[in-house]
Amino acid sequence: MASTTFTSLLCFCMVLEIFLSLVSGGSSASISSLQNDFVQCLNLNSDLPIPMSTFYTQKNSSFDSVLQSSAQNLRYLVTSVPKPALIFTPQTEAHVQSAVICSKQLGIHLRVRSGGHDYEGLSYVSMTETLFIMMDLANLRSVTVDIGDNSAWIQAGATIGEVYYRIAQKSKVHGFPAGLCTSLGIGGHITGGAYGSMMRKYGLGADNVMDARIVDANGRILDRAAMGEDLFWAIRGGGGASFGVILAWKIKLVPVPSIVTVFTITKSLEQGATKLVHRWQEIVDKLDEDLFIRVIIQPANKAGSSGGRTLTTSYNSLFLGTADRLLSIMEESFPELGLTKNDCMETSWIKSVLYIAGYPNGTPPEVLLQGKSLFKNYFKAKSDFVREPMTETGIDGLWKRLLEEDNPLMIWTPYGGMMSKISESQIAFPHRKGVVFMIQYLSIWSDGDKNPAKHMDWVRRLYNYMAPYVSKFPRETYVNYRDLDLGTNKNTSTSFIQASVWGAKYFKDNFDRLVQVKTKVDPDNFFRHEQSIPPLPLSLRATWTQSSS
Repeated sequence: MASTTFTSLLCFCMVLEIFLSLVSGGSSASISSLQNDFVQCLNLNSDLPIPMSTFYTQKNSSFDSVLQSSAQNLRYLVTSVPKPALIFTPQTEAHVQSAVICSKQLGIHLRVRSGGHDYEGLSYVSMTETLFIMMDLANLRSVTVDIGDNSAWIQAGATIGEVYYRIAQKSKVHGFPAGLCTSLGIGGHITGGAYGSMMRKYGLGADNVMDARIVDANGRILDRAAMGEDLFWAIRGGGGASFGVILAWKIKLVPVPSIVTVFTITKSLEQGATKLVHRWQEIVDKLDEDLFIRVIIQPANKAGSSGGRTLTTSYNSLFLGTADRLLSIMEESFPELGLTKNDCMETSWIKSVLYIAGYPNGTPPEVLLQGKSLFKNYFKAKSDFVREPMTETGIDGLWKRLLEEDNPLMIWTPYGGMMSKISESQIAFPHRKGVVFMIQYLSIWSDGDKNPAKHMDWVRRLYNYMAPYVSKFPRETYVNYRDLDLGTNKNTSTSFIQASVWGAKYFKDNFDRLVQVKTKVDPDNFFRHEQSIPPLPLSLRATWTQSSS
């Protein structure tokens, strides 16, 4: 054992010495060497030669377009942000397996992207690694739907919009409860939980996963039976890129009515938005579980000639049923909104997906196959979970602060229903019972803004203002809305104590179990990023092993 450890340490030191000499000798030399070694290793570990068209160096004319293809936050595409030395776009699961094996053998840091919606760019940017490769899974996007089995196998590079479309192709009365933004890459989306407009009826996307295929840190392709229940638990809600590379999910399809109803009602401050949103807080988690009503809050110009700015609150809804039944429920539970038959649109489930995603009425469902994001901009985001309704005074203070910013956006997502019935420890996603709604905060700015720091500071001040009104001990936040303000890891020398600060916010009591799973399946921390789950330090592993045996 001691000899093996010494040999491993010696090899590591040699790789590190070579790496440092390459960096000090010039980035072009190191990038060229990395590319050659990686490509050679991949071909040695593959049954068939891997096409050169799957590799993009920084000198390749298509490098920028591939890098930017699914990146959502333009803040991480500016020239000052480090870019991957090489982009690899595998065409098969075996290619992914070889990439993990070779990255580990060569001591090359690997980042994995399935969709690119990660808010802090962690799948295609590294602030802690000088030289790294990005593996983009966009070519792995098959969706195989089995209506007889009420299931589908979906590869990690498919978007959730593609999944919805392929399900609707096979059945008008089946769906899947996941994201509202249709360009989300399914691989990473489910690792964080995957909430959407049917969460109150069926829970999260991660709650409806039956099996998975993953490449682990040893380069093995594992399904649920092979990986074991601990790892299967961790990858559903424990955040992306900590435990392996997700290749595919087997999801459970859920029944949807042939007719669903959607509506959006908008009220400004001058139209009583404060009292209405206060009332929404009081009842939203208690509504019929077929009914989902979120609130989108943003600035607008005041009506009339007086000018000036106001705020609007838009009640954006999906109801799993007819308009008549919806009107009956609303009259009893939320008459203050004033919903009428004219406000309602009956439609199919797949067309409700387009409606909730913001596509214009009449857009054909085939647009979902494009896999393109409607939302690419410079932004900073944060999130919160609310367990007690805000007071009207608190809401008034919120309005004041929102009007201070150029282009703010808040989205309040309702809880209750199935979300309150599932145990916080059933999967790694912990934000369940007692949550009334979730908040997403965004400050958005455009290219050429001369003071982006102003917008970053504003959203942080807003977050501080909201502290008395949101969850406490810990102040919970959603892992799919990554926020590096909460803290970061430092290369491979991750501090368990430091990571527990943000880990508790994302995962609550589940964080300790996630660390135990990480220590078991990836003790060398091969899969890592600025907020990945850390393994236990060596000094604590013996104690943990004894206590768990």
